[in-house]
Order: sequence, then structure tokens, then C-alpha cells
Amino acid sequence: MLQFISWEKFLIILAVTTTLYYSTIILLWYRKPFYSWIRRRLGLTALLAMSAALARAQDGNAAITAADGMMRQYFQTGTTLMYSISAVIALIGAIRVYRVWNADEGHGLAYKAAAAWFGSCIFLVLVATVIRSFFGL
Repeated sequence: MLQFISWEKFLIILAVTTTLYYSTIILLWYRKPFYSWIRRRLGLTALLAMSAALARAQDGNAAITAADGMMRQYFQTGTTLMYSISAVIALIGAIRVYRVWNADEGHGLAYKAAAAWFGSCIFLVLVATVIRSFFGL
């Protein structure tokens, strides 16, 4: 079997294997300094990449206009989502108030639960309305 491998290929394979073995041993022995060296180089590389990206930055007005258009486009969907969340909270709160009302004899806890439930629903509805009027949508 060794007759098919020349001495030249054998020596190359031996050199590569030996180099990999000793580089692994050195890497394991000096791993802390090596990792700190890599971190410093990666930090420098990231800093250079970010500075290159900032150097190619476009006009800020175009980005602000695009963001305004996207917000106006998605606001109606967000408002509908907020109303839906408010409806789910209202149902859960109504069940909670009903359970507290049936379990409580003095109705003190039931009034607190009802006030908290009603307040959270009103808050969600008012937030959607105030944001709409604040942004002029």
C-alpha cells in the first residue's frame, strides 16, 4: 500500500499533520492571549466596517420621509391591533371580575378588580386615540 504513495507526498502529509498538531497544542496552551488578540482585531474590523457604512450614509431627510410614510401606512393596522388587544383584556377582565364578585362577600375586592379592568381598557383605547391625534393621522 505504501508503494502507491511517493516519498514526496508522504513528507508533505507528515509536515501538514505535524504543523496542525503543534499549532493546536500552542493554541490550547496560549488560548487566552490568542482570544484577546482576536477580540481586538474583530473590534477594529467592526469599527472600520461601521465607519465605512457611515461614510456611505445617504440624506437624512429621505430616511425620515420614508419612516414617516411607513408609520402612516402601518398605523391603522396597529390601531386595530390595539383595539383587539383591548377587547381580549376586556373579556378576561370581565371573567376575572365575575369570579371575584362571586367569591367575595363584602364586594370590596370586586370593586377594585372592576376598577382596574375598566381602567386598563380605557387606557388602551385612549392611547390609540391620543397617538392618532398627536401624529395627525
